[in-house]
Amino acid sequence: MAKTLHAPPVVTEQRSRIPAGRVPRRAGSQGLLAAVAVAFTLAQLALVRPGMGLGWDEAVYVSQVSGHAPAAFFSAPRARGISLLVAPIASWSSSTELLRIYLAVLSGLGLFLALRVWRGLFPVRVLALAGALFATLWVTVFYGPEVMPNYWVAIGALAAVGCFLRARADRRDRAALWGLGASAALMAWMRPADAVWVVFPMAVLLVCARGWRRPRPFAALAAGLGAGALGWVIEAYASFGGLGARLAAASDIQGGLGWNIAVLDQLRSLRGQTLCRPCTAAVPEPQLIAWWFVLPLLAALGLAVAVRGRRTAGTLLPLACAATASIPYLFMIGYAAPRFLLPFYALLAIPVADALVHLVTSSRQAWRPVVVTAVALVLAGHLAVQYAVLQDTVDRSTAGREQWARTASELHRLGVRPPCVVTGQEALPIAFYAGCSSAQTDGHNASTTQADLLRTARHTPTAAIGAVQDGPPGYASGWPSHRFGDLRIQVSPAVGAGARG
Repeated sequence: MAKTLHAPPVVTEQRSRIPAGRVPRRAGSQGLLAAVAVAFTLAQLALVRPGMGLGWDEAVYVSQVSGHAPAAFFSAPRARGISLLVAPIASWSSSTELLRIYLAVLSGLGLFLALRVWRGLFPVRVLALAGALFATLWVTVFYGPEVMPNYWVAIGALAAVGCFLRARADRRDRAALWGLGASAALMAWMRPADAVWVVFPMAVLLVCARGWRRPRPFAALAAGLGAGALGWVIEAYASFGGLGARLAAASDIQGGLGWNIAVLDQLRSLRGQTLCRPCTAAVPEPQLIAWWFVLPLLAALGLAVAVRGRRTAGTLLPLACAATASIPYLFMIGYAAPRFLLPFYALLAIPVADALVHLVTSSRQAWRPVVVTAVALVLAGHLAVQYAVLQDTVDRSTAGREQWARTASELHRLGVRPPCVVTGQEALPIAFYAGCSSAQTDGHNASTTQADLLRTARHTPTAAIGAVQDGPPGYASGWPSHRFGDLRIQVSPAVGAGARG
């Protein structure tokens, strides 16, 4: 007979009279979680400069809802959830500062709500520590205020697993069912494929594990996934020739999904590379990656503590969902980006925090000060490393985005002003900064042909950007050429005609 997992009991607090001036325990627990979320928001505003320009992918997502520039080409793997999330700001304002503040506040609120779901499943001190561990990773702080979907998949994953366990423990908990559906919808709204990987262990339990087969949680999970992914599926048939064609195109853009061990690639990216493609750099120094090796050890200790305490499911399920969420990014693609593993880190945070609390509280009285000091010193060193990497990442990202803005200003000086078209090297973000359309004749973002581009260039200011050492594309060989730093900018004859007019 198959052994069944027992869900952890939901701890309900007894009702009692509370003397005047006393704060209820429930309110106090929420205050601790809220403090973690507020600190996370403040860290984003202080350490990730609100004025930092938009990155390449951010420009794609924002352009879909912004009036600042025409919508950029939207490739097959992308989903429109993050664009819609920022639409309340981006649809009427081009202020990057306002957008960053909005996302920082929203991401702090999301972390609070996701942690709040787990109250009663774990002690509040474990949840607060878990939130702090996740919220102090450089990759979490960097992507909290970014217009990118991965953080929101992580928040949805954390909330979904907590709601699933609550619904399993109490069949009358309707809020947990609604939360499960909403969390699954959030993940699928942001990245449908990631959502499927995250919910896979929960779906297996609902279908295959005796004692876990319940129609209502399954219906909530399926309805949430379907609602979140519906727009992506409809767009697949409207713009990509069907769901299968879109999945195939997405696989091609990601280098062809299949067996490919990318663990070393992820390690290389921990130095602060937002995208490691191709990933050929040396493995970072030990102090930058040590935490990555300690993480699974602490997670295993957390599982051992849970097994010993006969509350296995509450720890094993987030570990299982973390493992499946990481599979495509550790074993199926040929490049790396640290943000891909945000759901993995969020789900591991609670077992890891549980392990750390156990280390401190279970040690002998005589040794407890030593253990507490050692854990505090290790965490302080970890925090120092994370923020050193964060600072370097912010500096490099800011410099790159400022260069795009300078190039856009140069295009305006040369007469390439809206309505206009930009093609060539890094055309997509430069076009967004310049308020132009972007167009490519080849590559993953191919959206036009050379013939169509030439027809457009006859009446619309068009710029072809490339490296100085590279020759101009054949269709632009007769266009006036200008040098700007390391870039060569070819401008179409329509620019000169517009200037004369």
